Amino acid sequence: MPPKKKDEKEEQSPLYLGRFGTSLKIGIVGVPNVGKSTFFNVLCKQSIPAENFPFCTIDPNESRVAVPDARFDWLCDHFKPPSKIPAYLSVVDIAGLVRGASEGEGLGNAFLSHIGGCDAIFSMMRVFDDLMLPT
Repeated sequence: MPPKKKDEKEEQSPLYLGRFGTSLKIGIVGVPNVGKSTFFNVLCKQSIPAENFPFCTIDPNESRVAVPDARFDWLCDHFKPPSKIPAYLSVVDIAGLVRGASEGEGLGNAFLSHIGGCDAIFSMMRVFDDLMLPT
């Protein structure tokens, strides 16, 4: 007996990208002394050390921030749900990447493992000249 013919209208499952959840994890990366920890402090309303020397941040700092959304507030005011659960953004301050990290300089593979745990990467760049900072 020959195999049954498949219907031409096969249902395709939708394409899903990324992980599901109500919070995303974003990592702040860049070269040392570019302002990553200062940006993290402003964004998360924290007070982690943000000193002017390389590797002030060795272990990544992490904070959870509610994402303000006027549309969410309008929906809550309009429909009055029993509970309000806003979206959250987990922000990670990752130590700076230095030249030669592939040969073990700086944090090397630990830097890559911290990035691997994030859903998105925010690259912080220096756009000012300062003779006190290394290039």
